[in-house]
Amino acid sequence: MKIERKEIIEEAKKQLWLAVPMVIVCIFQNLQIITLMFVGHLNQDLLLAGASLAISILNVIGFNVMMGVSSALDTFCGQAYGAKQYHMVGIYTQRAMLVTTLVSIPLSIIWAYLEPILVILHQDQTIAAQAQLFARYSIPSLAANGLLRCIVKFLQTQNIVFPMVLANGITTLVHVLLCWTLVINLGFGIKGAAIALCISNWFNVILLLLYIKFSSSCKRTWVGLSMESLHNIPQFLKLAFPSAVMVCLESWTFELMVLLSGALPNPKLQTSVLSICINILGTFWMVPFGVSVAGSTRISNELGAGSPNAASLAMLVALFMAFACGILEFAFIMSLWKVWAKAFSNVYEVVSYVTSMTPVLAIAIFVDSFQTTLQGIARGCGWQKLGAFVNLGSFYLVGIPFSAVLAFIFHMKGQGLFLGLVTALIVQVVCFLIVIWRTNWEKEVVS
Repeated sequence: MKIERKEIIEEAKKQLWLAVPMVIVCIFQNLQIITLMFVGHLNQDLLLAGASLAISILNVIGFNVMMGVSSALDTFCGQAYGAKQYHMVGIYTQRAMLVTTLVSIPLSIIWAYLEPILVILHQDQTIAAQAQLFARYSIPSLAANGLLRCIVKFLQTQNIVFPMVLANGITTLVHVLLCWTLVINLGFGIKGAAIALCISNWFNVILLLLYIKFSSSCKRTWVGLSMESLHNIPQFLKLAFPSAVMVCLESWTFELMVLLSGALPNPKLQTSVLSICINILGTFWMVPFGVSVAGSTRISNELGAGSPNAASLAMLVALFMAFACGILEFAFIMSLWKVWAKAFSNVYEVVSYVTSMTPVLAIAIFVDSFQTTLQGIARGCGWQKLGAFVNLGSFYLVGIPFSAVLAFIFHMKGQGLFLGLVTALIVQVVCFLIVIWRTNWEKEVVS
C-alpha cells in the first residue's frame, strides 16, 4: 500500500483533534486526587490513609471494571458509526448503560462490606474501618461512573470531544467547591469527601445527557430510549467481559506491586517509593491514553466504513504518535531527574531512592506509551479477547514472577519489582506488534 504524505498529514490532524481534548478530559475526570487533597488538609493521618486505601481498592473492584465493560463500545459504537448505522450507536450505548448498572449491584455489595476484606488482606483495622466508611458513602458514584464512561464512549466514537472537555471542566470546579463545603466548611470529613465525589459524578452525567438530548450533533445517533437495547445482550457481553478482563488484569498488577513492596525490608520506604513511581507513571499515562482513544476511534470508524487501507494508515499514525509521545516524555522525565522525588517527599531516603529509580521509570513511561496505544488499536479492532490473553501472559506469567525473583531472590527490592513491571510492558508491546504485523486488514473489514 502506497501512502501519500498528504494522507498521513490529514490522518494525523484527525487523531490530534481527538487526542488532545481526550487528554484534558482524562485529567478532569481524575476527581479522586482533588478529593484526597481536601482529606489531607484535615491533618488526620488516619482519615487520609483510609481515603487513600479506599480509593485504591474502589478503583480495582469498581471503576476499572466499569472502564473495561464500557470499552466494548470502542468496537461496537466506533464501527457502527463508520458503517453509518447511526441509530445503532445509541442502541449499543443504552445496552452498555444497562450492563454497567447491573454490574454495579454486586460491586456495591462488596464496597459496603469492605472492612473485613481489607482485614483479610492484612490491612490495619482502624484504617480499614475508615476505608469502608468512605466506600459506603461512595456507592452511588459507582453507577454514575459506569454511565459516564458509556456516555464518553458514545461521544468519543462520533468525534464529539469538546463538549466533554467543557462538561468535565465545569464538573471539576463544582467538585472543588463541594469538597471545600462538605469536607472543610461543614466538617463532614471523610463522609463529605465521598458525598462530594458522588454528587460530582452524577452532575457530570446529567450535563452530558442534557447535551446529548438537546444537541443537533447527536440527533442521528440518539433517538431516545429503545427496547432494542434489551436485545443481543449476550453478544455484547462476549466483548464486554474480555474488555473488562483486559483492563483489570493490567490495573490489578500495579496494585499487586504495591502490596508486594509491603513484604520487603523497611516496608514503609519501599511502599512509599513504589507508590510514587506508579503515580508518576499514571500521570504521564494520560497523554498516550488520549492517543489510544484517537487511534481506537479512527480505526473502528474506518473498519466500519469498509476502508481497510484507511484503517491501516490510522494504525500507523497512532503508533508514530505513541513513539513521539514516548520520546518527549522520556526526555522530560530525564531532564528533571532530581526534581520528581522532591515533588512528593522531603524525606532524604525517599528522595534518594526515587531519584535512583528515575531512569527505570523513564523507560517504563516510554514503553507504556506504546502499550497504551496498542491496547487502543486492539479495542478499535475488537481484539479484546486476544488482549486479555496478552495481558494475562505479560503480567502474570512474566512480569509478576520476574518482579518477585528480582526483588526477593536477587535482593533488588523496589527496583526489582519495578523492573519486572517494565519487562511485562515490553513483552506486552512485542506481542501486540506481532499481532498487528500479521493482521490482514481486508479480513478485519469483512469480520
